[in-house]
Amino acid sequence: MPENMPRLAHGLWGVLATPFREADMSVDVGSLRREVALFGDVPATGLVVLGVFGEGAALDSAEAELVVRTVAGEAPSMPLVVGVSARTTAVAVEQAKTACGATGDSLAGLMVQVHSADTDVLVRHLTDVHEATGAGIVVQDYPEASGVRLSSAQILAAIERCPFVVAVKSEAPPTAAAIAGLTAGTDVPVFGGLGGVGLLDELGAGAAGAMTGFSHPEGLRAALDAWQRGGYTAARAAYSPWLPLVNFEAQPRIGLALRKEILRRRGVFEHGVVRAPAPAVPPRLLELLTAHLDAVGTEESA
Repeated sequence: MPENMPRLAHGLWGVLATPFREADMSVDVGSLRREVALFGDVPATGLVVLGVFGEGAALDSAEAELVVRTVAGEAPSMPLVVGVSARTTAVAVEQAKTACGATGDSLAGLMVQVHSADTDVLVRHLTDVHEATGAGIVVQDYPEASGVRLSSAQILAAIERCPFVVAVKSEAPPTAAAIAGLTAGTDVPVFGGLGGVGLLDELGAGAAGAMTGFSHPEGLRAALDAWQRGGYTAARAAYSPWLPLVNFEAQPRIGLALRKEILRRRGVFEHGVVRAPAPAVPPRLLELLTAHLDAVGTEESA
């Protein structure tokens, strides 16, 4: 492994949603700072900025830089992973350079999506981003977002040729099976995602922790801490009260809007809006959302 290329620490890497002002859909810096504070209080091991659920692909370069600088400034001691949304190498390199300039010493890695089923093409892509920035790479395998499906063997073959890879984020259902295949073949840390729906099984398959967003990251923290204390039985007991909300919030297409609305009700976000074409929360689900929050004892500001 290249010198000064530490792998990501095991634990909770919280994926930040990007808040917007309802009036003009500009980035809401105040709400973003409160979200960083929420994860800091949990505490998270590190933060992920401009991930898929951070709407990184919906931000222009100036907005992306603003988000990264804000997070780095609000939590200067917190390691950051910055998402690179582009799958074309030249654009990905440009985004990666912007991210590195905005993050400074807080950068723990650049999260780059699997973009090709040809491992030679993928290796070249990852290598170009790394060589352009000197940063460690977190490989994100997320077929729902990328449209690309690779086997665990293909991913292992790629990272074997990329010693600068500092972690893998595995989000290819069934995630426990994918993670088990990866952890059997590499000592690079592998994290689960997808809102934490499969967290218990992923930990059992050897995951290094969770790299995901959730409106109540304290629930993720409780599960990880319990796993360390008492394995599956303890983690299941700690996580079970949160699982109905985890499942509700992780619904396809509307999951981001649900998460933002819950963060609004928690008083973290001023507004719960998402940028088009992401859909808003269906009005008929709002009453059910309230029931979920009542069940976990969350105070609402709505």
